[in-house]
Amino acid sequence: MYSQIDSNKRKTGILMAIFLAFIISIAWFADQYLGYNYELVIFAIIISAIMTLVSYYKGDAIALVSTGAKQITEEENQRVFHLIENLSITAGVPMPKIYLINSPALNAFACGRDPEHASIALTTGIINALTDQELEGVIAHEMSHVKNYDIRLMTVVVVLVGTIALLSNWFFRIRMFGGKRNNDNGGGQLGGIIMIVGLILLILSPIIAELIKLAISRKREYLADADGVLLTRYPEGLASALEKISSSNIPMANASAATAHLFISNPLKAKSFTGLFSTHPPIEDRINKLRGMI
Repeated sequence: MYSQIDSNKRKTGILMAIFLAFIISIAWFADQYLGYNYELVIFAIIISAIMTLVSYYKGDAIALVSTGAKQITEEENQRVFHLIENLSITAGVPMPKIYLINSPALNAFACGRDPEHASIALTTGIINALTDQELEGVIAHEMSHVKNYDIRLMTVVVVLVGTIALLSNWFFRIRMFGGKRNNDNGGGQLGGIIMIVGLILLILSPIIAELIKLAISRKREYLADADGVLLTRYPEGLASALEKISSSNIPMANASAATAHLFISNPLKAKSFTGLFSTHPPIEDRINKLRGMI
């Protein structure tokens, strides 16, 4: 389990570096092709910083509101409250806020920029369908996302993906209306190479950025599974819960592609997803890894 955690952390760091390189590269090629003097690079960095700050401080509230989650107290559901309280003590993190989503779908997610500002949301469907040991496994998985700062990471990644898509679209619009086109890069072999590479990058960057986001999301799910077992010391609890979750075909009405990666299982239940474009690793693979820990 510790080996899997270390491996996923290293790979995630590499993927994040690729993301930042993409944003700077897109802006640089646009600068060169359109004849600007690094104005677009500076603009891209400023926009990325602003959007990241907004997501950092308000991303969790947006996710909770968009899914229709309502905060509950101990009196409203003592079973869930005590399970989360016990796991918070075990994990050594502050007690997160607890939210309930009125949906028959079997799902859950965590959000918040750090353990001190964390929330865990559960559907009514998953609370009713799982035993205490299974629900404890799901909560431990989400608690691990909180403890490992996964939610902060994924929020920033989503914003970066959106930023790349916006910048690509914006640079194309600038080209349509004409750029400065200084004489240094406007012609010759170098200008032609820059034009071709830049256009290819602008066209493919949103797709590549989305694939990187999905790859990071899948890595964090494996990590949270492993780390959740460290909290419960009972891999079968989460494995059994994942089996029940995978057997349910009920989608979440309030879920969207923007928030799908936050959930323990794909809330859209879309049949068209392939392994490459899925926000989550195959549940069968996750179950096998969990049972291999026993």
